[in-house]
Amino acid sequence: MSEAIHRLLLEASRSGQACALATVAMVTGSVPREAGTKMVIFEDGRIAGTIGGGKFESLVIEEAQKAMATGKAILKTYPLHEASEESFGAICGGEVTVFIEPQARAPFFCLVGAGHCAQALAKLALECGFAVTVLDDRADLLGLPHFDSSIRCLSEPTAEAFVRSHKWSKRDALILVSRNYHLDREALAAALEKGGMGYLGMIGSKKKVLNVFDELSKRGISREVLASVRAPVGLNIGADSPAEIAVSVLAEIIMVLRAADGRPLCESLPADRQRQKIAS
Repeated sequence: MSEAIHRLLLEASRSGQACALATVAMVTGSVPREAGTKMVIFEDGRIAGTIGGGKFESLVIEEAQKAMATGKAILKTYPLHEASEESFGAICGGEVTVFIEPQARAPFFCLVGAGHCAQALAKLALECGFAVTVLDDRADLLGLPHFDSSIRCLSEPTAEAFVRSHKWSKRDALILVSRNYHLDREALAAALEKGGMGYLGMIGSKKKVLNVFDELSKRGISREVLASVRAPVGLNIGADSPAEIAVSVLAEIIMVLRAADGRPLCESLPADRQRQKIAS
């Protein structure tokens, strides 16, 4: 695999984008590209590289979209000679077999804010297998040493445009942890308008949360919609430091995304076994 293709796949994984890798697996006769040629197809229809162009390539792109939708790889042979009913006008004279492999899309984890809590959250989320992106307008906080090089850091004055343009899924999480009350409020408004993410949370005191909710309610956002926001974020474990807060928040996010109840595992034991455990 070329370095350019590898870099594209890595960037797609880091940003939580769905994509597929199409590889010319076998060729017979005269064909536009040799075996081993690769092309990356993104969910939004963009491509990188080419395996031959024309109608043939457009059909491969269609199959790649199916592969991304089902999560299953496809191996298909395309005839490129006029004698075939499926030649779609190609006159090369050969056949091309293409292997289309959907690339695993990591769940997307977006942090609005790059302060101490965001730094701890990003580190832990990365270890939990999320593709992490951090948005902040303070360029000096983005990247090393505050964030690992595998974390995508974007310098944005506000988060609304990114939130509205991103294609969210129910596996994704958006957490608002900025230093600015107004930034969090506007990002939250954009997120509620866009929808689609599996977890939406905002850090802050109860007073901040109630004030933000009151202001958004006056804009016409219903109380039912606001009730879907996890705010303040996190489980009540007595967290104090940024690292402890990160554990609290990540635990809640995993619980919500996996539809778990968050009960202590020891409570799953029969009552008599619980008593034996306590007695011992």
